[in-house]
Parts: sequence; C-alpha cells; structure tokens
Amino acid sequence: MKILALILRFVAAAILLQTLFFKFTAAPESVYIFSQLGMEPLGRIGTGIAELVAGILLLTPKTVFYGAVASFAIISGAIVSHLTVLGIVVQNDGGLLFLMAVIVLLSSGTLIYLYKETGVSIIQKLKQSKKTKTTI
Repeated sequence: MKILALILRFVAAAILLQTLFFKFTAAPESVYIFSQLGMEPLGRIGTGIAELVAGILLLTPKTVFYGAVASFAIISGAIVSHLTVLGIVVQNDGGLLFLMAVIVLLSSGTLIYLYKETGVSIIQKLKQSKKTKTTI
C-alpha cells in the first residue's frame, strides 16, 4: 500500500506541477483554455497557484491527505470544464489534457481513500474543538 500511495502521490503531483510552466508563462494553450472559460488571466494564475500548493502538499508526507483533497477539487473543476465548455479534445491535443485530468482525479481519489484515517481524525478534532467551545 505504501508503494501504491507513493506512486499515486508522484503521478498526481508530477501532472499538476508540469502544467505550471504553461500557466505561469501564459503559453498560448493555457491562454486559450482560460479565455474559453472566461477566466483569463486571473483564473489561469489562480489555478496555477492552487495546483502548486496541492502538488507540494502531495509530496510532503504529513500533508498527503490535504493535497489529495485539494487536487481532487481542483481537477474536478477541470473535468467539468472539459465536459461542459472545452470538449475532450482541446486544440487538437487528442484528449491528452482530459486524460491527464482523469489520471489526477483517480490518483487523488484513491489517495483520499488510502489516507481516510487522517480525514476521520481531522473531523473528530473539529467536533471536539466545537464541543469545547460550546461548553466554555
């Protein structure tokens, strides 16, 4: 399981982090995508920052769960954008961007499952904190 988690972490992080160059340098493909979504340039830059943070969280052992949740949320937005606005194939890429998004979604979803104890622990701490505040 540890090896599977490590592979999934690196796959998701690598995909998220490799796209940063295109987002932060205003590559024509990224500008096109975010223009189609009506989010250029703030959406492109904001998404890049969010993906950078998610990638770092995925690569840091103590924050894998947070990175998985963040990457799952971010990439869900990308997939919805492909299915509703952009299409599966964007600028004759053969569906590569969509495929990479699906890989990140499956990787981060699996990581959320593998690290579910962390999520349960966070929820329990939040509940305990809320109980403490209401009794004070």
